[in-house]
Amino acid sequence: MSTYSDERGRASFGPGRPEGSVVAMAGAAPPAGRAGGADMSPHLLDGVRQWLAESGAEPTPARVAQALREQGRVLGDAEVLGAAERLRSELVGSGPLEPLLADPRVTDVLVSAPDRVWVDRGGGLELTAVAFPDAAAVRRLAQRLAAVAGRRLDDARPWADARLPDGTRLHAVLPPVAVGCTCLSLRVVRPRAFTLDELMAAGTVPPDGDRVLRALIEARLSFLISGGTGSGKTTLLSALLGLVGPGERIVLAEDSAELRPDHPHVVRLESRPANQEGAGLVSLEDLVRQALRMRPDRLVVGEVRGPEVVHLLAALNTGHEGGCGTVHANAAADVPARLEALGTAAGLDRAALHSQLAAALSVVLHLARDRNGRRRIAEVHVLERDPSGLVRTVPALRWGAEAFVYERGWERLRGLLGTAGADRGRGDE
Repeated sequence: MSTYSDERGRASFGPGRPEGSVVAMAGAAPPAGRAGGADMSPHLLDGVRQWLAESGAEPTPARVAQALREQGRVLGDAEVLGAAERLRSELVGSGPLEPLLADPRVTDVLVSAPDRVWVDRGGGLELTAVAFPDAAAVRRLAQRLAAVAGRRLDDARPWADARLPDGTRLHAVLPPVAVGCTCLSLRVVRPRAFTLDELMAAGTVPPDGDRVLRALIEARLSFLISGGTGSGKTTLLSALLGLVGPGERIVLAEDSAELRPDHPHVVRLESRPANQEGAGLVSLEDLVRQALRMRPDRLVVGEVRGPEVVHLLAALNTGHEGGCGTVHANAAADVPARLEALGTAAGLDRAALHSQLAAALSVVLHLARDRNGRRRIAEVHVLERDPSGLVRTVPALRWGAEAFVYERGWERLRGLLGTAGADRGRGDE
């Protein structure tokens, strides 16, 4: 089974857990709604929060245990240990979600109701047994994680899209925009990039398909990786960037810093939303403009989805070879239309967009999930101009269980790859 995992050093977003802490002594967190036999009511939790705030104390296990006793509850040592872990998890960790985020196979955690928590371990969504006490607990967790990321999340601004300190991507929507319960989505970011060998073992790249991908990077062709949400675009792009020569400088421009290429010379730029006064916005378009002034050997746009497409295409037409990025699309053949829509919205007319696209981009790699939810490179297309001057894609390779299957655009792709290309036996036609 194909899986994308995240080798996390810790499960919580808060401070690390020292040896001998309550967590180490108490073991696994108690089930939601109970903690060591003590009923963790919202009133008790609010009392602990208030005590910690008034005392200015850090929410360490010892302080949480002290705060519990200050609430006048008569608890035994075992109950205090269990309650302290539960409360500390809610105050500085990820609450009931911690065991899921600690699982190295989990890539996404999705909460749509207190008792509807889903995960993706690389084989599609699975409903878990994890549950929150009530909808208010989901809201509290979402608001606290948003605050950790420096985002506002309340009735006046009922959604947040941010990156947590450990790199996890957070998206949350509060009621009444989210009907019934706060919706919370966490995309776990792996601290290191997959290698092509790992992606082949996971089934994302077909056997021997790494030869074509290595040749693509060596030939310094400009390319886009297309696919739907969660199809593995960022994972594949990180792996390919790890193949770039160590003497080259990679400059990344991203809305949320998710790319983790294993490369010695990477400059990472991340956009910034406006503050509550509407000031301080740094857009992806701004980042692409700045990146061009930073002597990039490879300019990378994490996700092309707005006006930055104009600057990216312009850059790829002015000597910046080997540039790349990702784009949302249903199929490789839909990428020109997708870029056309983005360019038109940015004020670039259709003819100019297709002229720049024809000269700037060479290859599209399209990722998709199979019926079992496994991610794979479904097709590889090359670009060409039709008699009307518009750009279209031509299939060059498609997924095969034993190897890539060659399509009518293979000879063109082979010519683009040059001597760096792999010329092995064809898969079944």
